[in-house]
Amino acid sequence: MSSKIGIDVGGTFTDFLLMEESGDSEVYKTLTTFPDPSVGVFSGLNEMAEKRGCNVQDFLQEVEIIVHGTTVTTNATLTNSGVKTGLLTTNGFRDALQMRRGMREELYNNRYQAPKPLVRRALRWPVGERVTHTGDMTKSLQEQDVKTGVEHFKKNDVKAIAICFLHSYANPDNERKALEIVAEQMPEAYVTLSSKLLPQVRFYNRISTTVLNSYVGPILRDYLLSLIKKLDAANFKGVLLIMQSNGGVTSPQVAMEMAASTLLSGPAAGPIAGIAYTSIQGYEDCITVDMGGTSFDAALVKEREPLLITDGNINRHLIAMPILGIHTIGAGGGSIGWIDDGGLLHVGPQSAGANPGPACYSLGGTEPTCTDSDLVLGYLNPDFFLGGKIKLDVNAAEHAIKEHIAKPLGLSLTEAAAGMYHLINVSMASGIKEVSIQRGFDPRDFPLVVAGGAGPIHAGMIALELEIGLIIIPKESSIFCAAGMLLSDLKHDFVRTYHGVLHTLSHERFTSLFKKMEDEGYSVLRKENITEERIKFIYSCDLRYTGQYHEVNVEVKKEEILTWDIPGILERFHKDHDRLYGYRLDDTPVETVNLRVSAIGVTDKPKFTEEGYAGEDPGGALKGERSIFLPNEKEFVSVNVYDGHNLKHGNRIPGPAIIEQIQTTIFVPPEYHVVLDRYGSYTMALNEAKGAVTCPEI
Repeated sequence: MSSKIGIDVGGTFTDFLLMEESGDSEVYKTLTTFPDPSVGVFSGLNEMAEKRGCNVQDFLQEVEIIVHGTTVTTNATLTNSGVKTGLLTTNGFRDALQMRRGMREELYNNRYQAPKPLVRRALRWPVGERVTHTGDMTKSLQEQDVKTGVEHFKKNDVKAIAICFLHSYANPDNERKALEIVAEQMPEAYVTLSSKLLPQVRFYNRISTTVLNSYVGPILRDYLLSLIKKLDAANFKGVLLIMQSNGGVTSPQVAMEMAASTLLSGPAAGPIAGIAYTSIQGYEDCITVDMGGTSFDAALVKEREPLLITDGNINRHLIAMPILGIHTIGAGGGSIGWIDDGGLLHVGPQSAGANPGPACYSLGGTEPTCTDSDLVLGYLNPDFFLGGKIKLDVNAAEHAIKEHIAKPLGLSLTEAAAGMYHLINVSMASGIKEVSIQRGFDPRDFPLVVAGGAGPIHAGMIALELEIGLIIIPKESSIFCAAGMLLSDLKHDFVRTYHGVLHTLSHERFTSLFKKMEDEGYSVLRKENITEERIKFIYSCDLRYTGQYHEVNVEVKKEEILTWDIPGILERFHKDHDRLYGYRLDDTPVETVNLRVSAIGVTDKPKFTEEGYAGEDPGGALKGERSIFLPNEKEFVSVNVYDGHNLKHGNRIPGPAIIEQIQTTIFVPPEYHVVLDRYGSYTMALNEAKGAVTCPEI
């Protein structure tokens, strides 16, 4: 067995990257299938097998690893279609899930309404018990309360149960006893313990995350068990790994237990791929963007490490597990153009998705989408979409834009399509600002790594908006996240609360908590067959100035922990705080909230195949000419169209131009030129570099 496959199930397409041991790779795409995405997965696997003239059973015998990113849990949360969930919680705190943090997220929005809790009040069952923040038990578990609650859940057809007691992070005994009762009375239920999933301070953070885990857990479990069963039937003997939101992979068994760790599974692979594609050109930093059919994801990488956050939101529900700092907006190829009551044009966040899809797909969609505008403006070849697998209907795209946008606004067809193109570019530029400027970074200091089937059509104009001088479009840009999955390590995150002013803490307890988390990580990775020499740990602390509510996660070194180098830890915190918030308070005491360890199992990575230099002339790849719309010039001009699959290392293409591949199309604006690097990726640079990042020697 020598092949590896990365699979990313998106909202519109399911992407595949097949990599051979030699470094050769192949790209595949299928439409995502609902409600069972595994149908689309096997459609792609069958296509790979057919290309080799064999059946899928014989093909899978040669596959060593499949790394799978899934949107099963994401979609369940976004569409409020998780399983019916019950909550066992400390008496007097059943409404904490609905009260949230006790504040309105949008202070100046008088119409603001919080989202409905994932567990309705009748299924939030109070249990007599009490533990203090120091772990002292002042009231033992009232077991009858748990038994009565479970009977109530059974009568109401509850499928999953979340158990979250006050201060259980300090003493989990009552939660564990409650679990024993649930397991005895309702063994078929999916159960999540907060003290196992997230043993840290802040009750709402913990209860929200625990409920989310139970809400989507059975759905992920059923999907993975179905997928495993199909793979077993197809004679797959290799290893199946699941992508997590923290940028690492894990076994299906761990993913089923910690389903909330997959809520941003697919997009998390993007920054990992970005590191690989920029580091081979000598860069340590980058901003990655991925524009697919439904959404646009942006993330920032600093010193070859994606930025992590320890609390995020999905469909306005808090998840307090470490996840990559990815900003997602509803902007993709399927994003629908529409006019609001005030007569203003918008594009997204609504999406036509895979079904019915854009109007030009001729699958029943009638509303104008981003893909329709790209087609009308000439960027897409109607006869070469997905290499000709899908024929695009120009007339249908024009009709949708005319009827829904142009006529109501009194615009020409071109003006309406160009307006849609510009609006979605501005939205995506704003998304990039969220992960850069809002976190204290200048986007001009970073190369922009562009992915997604639709991304390269829009990348040049987005970069111009932000004055970014360098764009890298990987050869596998259309299946970028699938590539990132094959480049990911196994990763597990652990947390313990230890609150107090840093210089007053017990060094012995400080080190012992880190050691306990190390041991847990080591145990999990060894069960996943990772050898000792491939295991490494990353340590960090959640720190804040005394009196603050929010903290900053700061990486600490093992030597600083062992030697109790408080000045070194404090200096890193002050610098990070200054970057994020614009000030530092060196004389103010700093306190810890949580200690964290990431246990990483280093995996073998696919090789990149280098090409020999073939000169600057791209003439051998010239396909012809096509009239396209230039946004800044506001007119159609005839430009050269190149076959991306025939371009060679060193070929240089001045803008304006179009580069076509089976899976994606690249629009090169007049302000840029493109050079093919030795790994087959495209480097698009400003003709007159204005940013801090410039084109390297390719």
